[in-house]
Amino acid sequence: MSLRELAREVGVSPGAPSHHFKGRQALLDALALEGYARLTTALTGALDQADDSLTDRLTALAHAYVTFATANAALLDLMYGHQHESTASGELTAATQRLTALGTQLIERGQRRGEVRAGPVDRLAVPLTAALHGLTALALSGALSPEETEDGLNETVAVLLRGYAP
Repeated sequence: MSLRELAREVGVSPGAPSHHFKGRQALLDALALEGYARLTTALTGALDQADDSLTDRLTALAHAYVTFATANAALLDLMYGHQHESTASGELTAATQRLTALGTQLIERGQRRGEVRAGPVDRLAVPLTAALHGLTALALSGALSPEETEDGLNETVAVLLRGYAP
């Protein structure tokens, strides 16, 4: 989609988007940053509502991630895409790190509480990220129905909890 097409779609003058964005890529980067902010807010909100236990916090984080991701598939694809211009990479890297920090903080907290085995937090976070992103990909591809996605999410959390156990 070009900026001109976007302007027509939202009902503004053809030149209006160019007052805010240098080009199509700058718009896509801004959308990706907004997606990271929205996802981070959704996950933080879910964690804020959860009890202190690793089980409750991991379940809340996992459900919030999959819910957001399946409801915003195109945005998620844009966020994780590698088509961003180099001038935005610093901002996108920081946004990705803020999002990733939620998982590592969950694991660190679990380690402090004796609920997660010892080990490098960044390495322990990889299965969490891979499992949630993989389950989301299966759901978005149509390989899993909504019911299967929910059941699969519950099983994924159970497997992660067993794997993280001391």
